[in-house]
Amino acid sequence: MDNKFKKMHLTTETIALLVVVGLTAGVLSGLVGVGGGIIIVPALVFFLGFTQLQAQGTSLGLLLLPVGIFAVINYYQAGNIDLKVVGIMSLAFIAGGWVGSKLAHNIDQEIVKKIFAVVLFYTAFRLLHWDQTIAKWVKGLF
Repeated sequence: MDNKFKKMHLTTETIALLVVVGLTAGVLSGLVGVGGGIIIVPALVFFLGFTQLQAQGTSLGLLLLPVGIFAVINYYQAGNIDLKVVGIMSLAFIAGGWVGSKLAHNIDQEIVKKIFAVVLFYTAFRLLHWDQTIAKWVKGLF
């Protein structure tokens, strides 16, 4: 399947929209750690005991240099980035990104969408502590 990206005609309206989208993405990246906010931040919190800010800072350090350099500087100055962790995770992320992209290009896109939705749901479920609420409710039944 040939999915060559077609160059966009940049009208004033298109440029304005791109600026709004870029600003919004920048704010969200600094706030929650961008794409890492979906996978890396929860994993660092749930499995490695990082604080939320440490996890977000680490995610930014891993994913956003140099795009999010100012956000990374703020998190680093506040002591919320461990550069050794960023380095180790960067190497693993490179390998994982390559494998993931190969998988994504070799399976049906509807399956990819469903996998993404399950990951988002699981992350929200855990962050809202619904797993603990349900466990308490089930325990109360028996």
